[in-house]
Amino acid sequence: MTALTLRSLSVVLGGAQILDGVSGSVEAGEWVTVIGPNGAGKSTLLRAVAGLVPRQGVLEIGGDEGGTLARRELARRVALVPQLPSLPPQMTVAEYVLLGRTPHLGYLGREGVHDLEVADAALVRLDLVGLASRRLGTLSGGERQRAVLARALAQEAPILLLDEPTNALDVGRGQQALELVDALRREGGLTVLAAMHDLTLAGQYADRLLLLDAGRIVAAGGVRDVLTDELIARHYGASVRVLHEEGGVVVVPARRIGHTQ
Repeated sequence: MTALTLRSLSVVLGGAQILDGVSGSVEAGEWVTVIGPNGAGKSTLLRAVAGLVPRQGVLEIGGDEGGTLARRELARRVALVPQLPSLPPQMTVAEYVLLGRTPHLGYLGREGVHDLEVADAALVRLDLVGLASRRLGTLSGGERQRAVLARALAQEAPILLLDEPTNALDVGRGQQALELVDALRREGGLTVLAAMHDLTLAGQYADRLLLLDAGRIVAAGGVRDVLTDELIARHYGASVRVLHEEGGVVVVPARRIGHTQ
C-alpha cells in the first residue's frame, strides 16, 4: 500500500521557487530519506506534506488528496518533527507531550486514560520520565529535541516526518532516537519520510534516498545508487570517499591534498 504519493509538487514562497515538480512515493512501512545541499528544499518538502505551506500539484496521503483532509484528520495521519520547533517555555515536558493527543480528542477536549497512557509511554521511550515535570524553557537543545519526538510519537500517526532529527543530539542520543524510530517502523508499520544532512546516517537507516537539489529531484533509488562519489561531488561540491561497510554505507570527507585557498 502506498502511504504518500507526490506528483509534480511545487512550492513558491516569497516569489521564489522552492520546490519544482517533485514526484515520488513512499510505501507503507518504508523509510525514505531526502538528502541534498543546504537550500535544496528538503524542509519545505516535509512542510508541504504536513500541510504547513501552500503548494501546487498532487499530494495523496493514504490514497486521499491531502487538500481535502480536515486539519484534525491530517494530524491523525501525519506527525512532523520540525528542525526548529517553537516550544512554550513555561509548559512542562509532560504537558507538551500530551499535546500530541490533541487530534484524537473529542469535542470536549479532555484527555482520557488511553491518552495519558500513550503520552506516558512516549516519555518512557525517549527517556524523559525524569524530566516530565521540567519546564521546556529549562531544557538543553538535545532534551527539547527528544520532547518534540516524544510528542510526535504520542500523536500515533502512521506517517512520521523527521526534519534533521539528530540536529541537536549528541552521537549516543541521536543513535537512540533513530533506532527507536526504526524499531517502531519494523514493529508497527510506521512510515518515515525524513530530511537529513548526515549522509552516513541517511544511508544506514533509509530504505531509499531522494537527492534534492535546487528544488528538484536529481537522483532517487537505493542507498548505494544515490550515495556515490560522483553524485555527492556534483551536487554538494564535496570530495568524499563512499565506503561500503557491513552495517551500511559510510561517507567520509576526503581532503584535497595540496589544494590551497
